[in-house]
Amino acid sequence: MKKLAYLFLSSTLLFLMGCPKGGQKSNDGKEGKGGTMYGGVFKINEVEDFRNLFPLNITEVTSHRITNQVYEGLVKLNQKDLTVIPCIADKWEINPEATSFKFFLRKGVKFHDNECFEGGKGREVTAKDFQYCFNNLCTSFPENQMFWLFKDKVVGANAYHESTVNKKPLAEGVTGVKVIDDYTLQIDLTYPFAGFLNIMAHSGTWVYPKEAFEKYGVDMRTKCVGTGAFVVQNVKEGEAVILQKNPNYWRSDKFGNVLPFIDAIKFTFLKEKKSELLEFRKGNLDMVFELPLEMIGDVVGELEDAKRGGNLPFEMQVTPAMATHYYGFQHKSDLFKNKKVREAFNYAIDREAIVTYTLQGEGSPAKYGIVPSSFKDFEFDSLKGFSFDPAKAKQLLKEAGYPNGKGFPKLTLQLNSGGSNRVLLAEVIQKMLKDNLNIDLELEVMPFPQLLENLETGKSLFWRTAWVADYPDPENFLNLLYGKLVPKELSTKSYLNSVRYQNSTYDSLFEKALRVVDIKERYRLYRLAEQVALDDAAIMPIYYDEYTRLLQKKVKNFPANAMEYRDLSEVFFKEEEE
Repeated sequence: MKKLAYLFLSSTLLFLMGCPKGGQKSNDGKEGKGGTMYGGVFKINEVEDFRNLFPLNITEVTSHRITNQVYEGLVKLNQKDLTVIPCIADKWEINPEATSFKFFLRKGVKFHDNECFEGGKGREVTAKDFQYCFNNLCTSFPENQMFWLFKDKVVGANAYHESTVNKKPLAEGVTGVKVIDDYTLQIDLTYPFAGFLNIMAHSGTWVYPKEAFEKYGVDMRTKCVGTGAFVVQNVKEGEAVILQKNPNYWRSDKFGNVLPFIDAIKFTFLKEKKSELLEFRKGNLDMVFELPLEMIGDVVGELEDAKRGGNLPFEMQVTPAMATHYYGFQHKSDLFKNKKVREAFNYAIDREAIVTYTLQGEGSPAKYGIVPSSFKDFEFDSLKGFSFDPAKAKQLLKEAGYPNGKGFPKLTLQLNSGGSNRVLLAEVIQKMLKDNLNIDLELEVMPFPQLLENLETGKSLFWRTAWVADYPDPENFLNLLYGKLVPKELSTKSYLNSVRYQNSTYDSLFEKALRVVDIKERYRLYRLAEQVALDDAAIMPIYYDEYTRLLQKKVKNFPANAMEYRDLSEVFFKEEEE
């Protein structure tokens, strides 16, 4: 009955929410240039609810996968190779020292039509809109989690942020953000930072209109006004989010086709991976991301059989990921401020067995550090991480004051279900800690938004989490351990460095690396910093992810990448000829 109810609800929502507004006709079946096709609704499921759709408060992947279709910035990432490419800025200039970046905006890019504008018609985007958003990025208010993007980097960012903390905002705003004219914006940095273009591809630098922020405020959590290929039509939390095509979108593809091709995107939030896969097999979903662990063998076997018969039922894409799954320790707690306890936990875990048997080979053991092994030229294997050594783990726990686990306090691991895969993994680690350290670990499963709130506000002692690259740079992972991002009070949110790890040697090496233009030297300094954190057992890395996608055969032009960075603006449907 539950399954039938879900299907009925999905169909009803699509009927009520999925049709473009204003009687707009679908281009369904219209052929474009280059073998493309217009029309259709792309149906996708997320096993986690979104937390927040406001660009300055997007801190998890579900929200990003929705909003990356709605908002845009000066630059974006190429979906195939993750290089930085033009977006609202069609070109840029960087001075030789990499301390000044000048962006030249396209003319005619407009915000979505919305009630926040006079007459409901979206207006043109100018450099002043970006200046407004970047001032907002450096403003202290609860919904802003993104100040770290400009903190210490952009001239005047720190001073402006401090002025907003004191409720006396500087009239000139962030002095390093300069409007040259309506279509030219310059950003000056406090030090050379060749990786700054990656920062500018982050969701925190997307543009939105002042009119929307002033009208909706905190309600921008669901009321989105961007410039992207799709517009938020309706949100029914926990059930569906419907995006419709933007009829005024500014982009065309390489053949001159006006984008986007598809009429709408429908996100549903079915929580179980098995049910999600079943819906995909029925044709009710166009894509599945990540498979239920216990069904990987069946799916792979089905594809192998189909290959021999020459009739594949769907496409499988497998990609090494820029993502690390790890368990976090709260360093400000009495228990985990003890380095020997953290080390004992790390040596008690058999990462090879976890990947081979629990994950069915989906990923690789995180035996090097927090930076995943998918980064080219990082030389991650030069780092000394953690091996599986139960005897050493027991000795370290004894030295920490808990011989054979005696007197070890009651400990709870907080985690999100992730469609049951996270729980299966946690149960294996729970057993390893019991077998090798004689520690009893309880599991507390909760919705992902609640888990994030707990770990960011210091309410979690030990938790499961993962980091997926915001942009393709090791710095994005090492930032998670940068001590200067830790607030003074435990109750104050610590978004990036949620474990609240602080080490002056690590910080010094990390800061030095940021200022080096030469990528080889920068990577060397990053590795030195990471080794410091490994020697401190700052976190408990578990595995580096590997992304698996299933796509219906009709889905075209949707390449996979190491960040699972999704841009549906050029995706189209085309049935294959028999």
